Amino acid sequence: MQVTSPASIAGATWADLEPAFDELLSRPIDPASVETWLADWSRLEEVVTEAISSAMIAYTCNTGDPEREAAHRRFSIEIAPKAEEKSVKLAEKFARLGWTRPGLEQVTARFRRAIEIFREASVALTAELEEAGTEYQRVTGSFMAEWEGEKKPLPQLGPFLQSPDRSIRERAFRATIAPYVDARDALAGIFDRQYRLRQQVAANAGFADYQAYAFASKCRFDYTPADCARFHQAVESAVVPVVERMHRYRAERLGVDRLRPWDLGVTLYRDQPIRPFRTAEELTRKVHAMFEHLDPVLAGQFQVMMDEGLLDLESRKNKAPGGYCDTLHYRGRPFIFMNAAGVMDDVQTLLHEAGHAFHAFSSDRQALIWQRHPTAESAELASMSMELLAAPLLDLPGAFLSRRDAAIARLEHLEDVLLTLCHVASIDALQSWIYTSGKGHDAVARDRGWLDIRARFERVVDWEGLDRERVARWYRQLHIFLYPFYYIEYGIAQLGALQVWLNYRRDPAGALEAYRRFLARGATASLPDLYREAGAVLVFDQDRMVPLVVAVEEEISRLRGLL
Repeated sequence: MQVTSPASIAGATWADLEPAFDELLSRPIDPASVETWLADWSRLEEVVTEAISSAMIAYTCNTGDPEREAAHRRFSIEIAPKAEEKSVKLAEKFARLGWTRPGLEQVTARFRRAIEIFREASVALTAELEEAGTEYQRVTGSFMAEWEGEKKPLPQLGPFLQSPDRSIRERAFRATIAPYVDARDALAGIFDRQYRLRQQVAANAGFADYQAYAFASKCRFDYTPADCARFHQAVESAVVPVVERMHRYRAERLGVDRLRPWDLGVTLYRDQPIRPFRTAEELTRKVHAMFEHLDPVLAGQFQVMMDEGLLDLESRKNKAPGGYCDTLHYRGRPFIFMNAAGVMDDVQTLLHEAGHAFHAFSSDRQALIWQRHPTAESAELASMSMELLAAPLLDLPGAFLSRRDAAIARLEHLEDVLLTLCHVASIDALQSWIYTSGKGHDAVARDRGWLDIRARFERVVDWEGLDRERVARWYRQLHIFLYPFYYIEYGIAQLGALQVWLNYRRDPAGALEAYRRFLARGATASLPDLYREAGAVLVFDQDRMVPLVVAVEEEISRLRGLL
């Protein structure tokens, strides 16, 4: 089989693809030929990773199609782990040459880390993990809620969670969470397998636990688990008290003695929740109008996605939950997936994923695939910054909202920023506890651990009689099942994005130019250097966190005063 494009290998097996990797492994290289060899390897990676991504995209767009599931399983379970094994051997071949050049320092460091932790015995375990992840997607992708005599995909209940009628909100909350409560044992069983497999992968590579392995595998060269623990403590000290004040304000505005979980989504500032769009087409068109005002280059990139069918935004039956942006490296294009239900959160989600897309477009100018694809801390800085940079444009002519509603949306977004920091701390602390406490194998202990951790970061909200529903929240967090330890990045990036936002308020042109420079660098610099390019620093401690939180609370107060 000729491996010339993702389409050429859509029906491939590993036996079809292995010769292309083996040819690179057998080809002699020296300082004079290595650039050509790297380019050929990069092109092979572009073809194979795009084929893997395309199968995943097709499956998540319709988890009820057996043919799509079979193709996704073939690529993710049979092909991807073996391709990774060959890639590690290619990295070893490159490392033995002892050659590098400016712009490849990070690539070389990541290659060396992959070599250090790779174990052939873990290839089969990785395939089993992929299979368990696919099962999680299949189970959760089939969830439907009983609502008014019909079954609805869970995201379609989003508007009812914002209803001014408290009884409707409660029914929507219970209907949305019920499938996860009912499937708790099945989901716990999936995680039992994943826990066992992940700890074995870590042990095979000589690590004490999976947390230590995950930090190594994610090439976290610039921070440690101890830094993450400092982050948790800083959030508890600096952010949780502000969120407590927000919740008390909310209870007072709603006129309730006890703030219940179904009281958290309703707006406090208008009679009905904001309905910024009705269709995915309208959502797309209005977001494009915002980008046209912000930056014509970004608007042009978004137009490419519109023209080439690279957006799948609406919620429907059998569509996997959540949202993502994936990069199709062969075409140099991103793809955005989400489940829009007509609420303001959908606008924020699309802005967020568009930030990832702009990162993909901008970094595509880098010659090699490994120079383009940033670590998650950098990727999330791109997306979270875009949410804040675009927020002032919500009331533009042709965009979404009136001036008053735009102020409400910005206010609620900033409130959500603080809530996000608390949620990130909860999820990261849970994962740390699961893999280092010695109790992570016990499903009951995991649930109790979550309740204890959540209580640190979510106060005032009254969950009396709802322990099962509160436990279900962590089963809904697909990152824990599909992308373990991918969550602290959201917190690191959120604090970086707040710095970009404050820079933009002082100097819009300068901050936007710094943001574009950061996007274009892809993965060619260290994480601290990439943040500096964007005008930010990494923040884990309370002293640096407090001024950012104060700025957010002050802006929330200012916006409240306008309403």
